Amino acid sequence: MTKKIVRAATIGMSLNIFCKDVLKGLKEEGYEVLALSSPDEDLKELGEREGVRTIGIPMERHVSPLKDFVSLVRLVCVLRREKPDMVHSMTPKAGLLCMMASWFARVPVRIHTFTGLVWPTATGLSRQILMMTDKMTCACATHVIPEGEGVKQDLQRSITRKPMNVLGYGNVRGVDLEYWKRREEKEKTSVFTFVFVGRIVKDKGMNELIPAFVRLNQTYQEARLLLVGPSEDELGPVSCETKQLIDTCEAIEAVGSQTDVRPFYEQSDVLVFPSYREGFPNVVLEAGAMDLPSIVTDINGSREIITHHENGLVIPSHDEQALYEAMEWMMTHSEERRLMAEKARPMVASRFEQGFVRQCLKDFYKEVLSE
Repeated sequence: MTKKIVRAATIGMSLNIFCKDVLKGLKEEGYEVLALSSPDEDLKELGEREGVRTIGIPMERHVSPLKDFVSLVRLVCVLRREKPDMVHSMTPKAGLLCMMASWFARVPVRIHTFTGLVWPTATGLSRQILMMTDKMTCACATHVIPEGEGVKQDLQRSITRKPMNVLGYGNVRGVDLEYWKRREEKEKTSVFTFVFVGRIVKDKGMNELIPAFVRLNQTYQEARLLLVGPSEDELGPVSCETKQLIDTCEAIEAVGSQTDVRPFYEQSDVLVFPSYREGFPNVVLEAGAMDLPSIVTDINGSREIITHHENGLVIPSHDEQALYEAMEWMMTHSEERRLMAEKARPMVASRFEQGFVRQCLKDFYKEVLSE
């Protein structure tokens, strides 16, 4: 009998990014696959590309009790009608609502993947609410998948006692090594380029990175910083001082969102990624596959990819001086940096190659659906 699987996220973009070619592969394995999220163009695109049926149910990303209740009721009705063998959710709001709805609908296998945790860096009432919602998600799930060992330890310490295992070495996407590879070598110039890829927000360490780089550039005028990603002033805006420095420092180039970030990796010497919190940062994996050593903060995910003085440097988070010193070290230790770069791609290939990551998920599905 064909097993029916529902993959769910709060918005279609999350499914479209993280489940690219995954749902098609599951369908080829003989599963009936449905994709569920808020109705949007990404969900429509996913369904057409993967050849799977889609269900659009509006879900708010932020706390909205009345709308959340309506979404929950609609999810319960849909799941009772569809009678899936498994619901697998990701992203916080979809995790809470889909795991609760799956419990009410008596779905046999209820899986939630934690790709990162927000509450460890939150404070006060906000922290308590976030922890409570994660506890509810875990209570309703039959299986919990942490994206990395750091996330697993945080969950075990503060959220749930349920047994859980990281699939493979962690990460939910894997790295397409044919796509993420240098197409051309960086031209030898006197310019030394650091690159940051991600949202230009406070939680990504912008308030430490920008002042540290400006100080560095005053001594090393050949230093350049590329900022690749959108500014999201409504979600954790950077300080006014940081924004002014980005706008006025000629050695900083903010290029905004890019469909293809590979050319910016190819121009660069080092990835600098001073985030405050992550689940398992794909940016660090992609940069490694592009032969770049990285400067990362000592947080979940990043410290599972980067080994200090092997394929990059690991520094404390929220520490502008440590970031300055790490960037200066990269500029002044060319041979050590070259050796780090040589180790970057082989490490990614040995643990996070996309086919291996996807096979780990397929093996897990077979195991839990046969229990």
